[in-house]
Amino acid sequence: MKIIIPEREIKFKFARSSGPGGQNVNRRETKVQVRWNIDTSEILDEEQKKQLQNKLSLTKEGDIIIESDETRYQPRNKEIAIRRLNELINRALKKEKKRYPTKPSKGAKERRLEEKKRKSEIKKSRQKIKYY
Repeated sequence: MKIIIPEREIKFKFARSSGPGGQNVNRRETKVQVRWNIDTSEILDEEQKKQLQNKLSLTKEGDIIIESDETRYQPRNKEIAIRRLNELINRALKKEKKRYPTKPSKGAKERRLEEKKRKSEIKKSRQKIKYY
């Protein structure tokens, strides 16, 4: 299940970018900062909110902040930031598969021991011969 955050829940802040843009950098506010509050979100249930709060680093107010200043165009940076936010949320909500412990097979154990013996013999052959 993929969650897409509606734009009405996202707050945007724009600033002058330090990224590419030449003279445009000095005149236009192309950097985008996206803020999304988990607690006030209408698309998540309580269990999902707790899961996100445990997995993600949030501000004191419970906001997630994503910034983008990759391009010299504000709308493109806005799209990039929203896409990153959605990917972050979906990755954090993805349930991890339960790991079932397995044992190595008999053949794998034998191969490992044979390799250990072979390495031991190689190292022994490098030693100086002791005469008594």
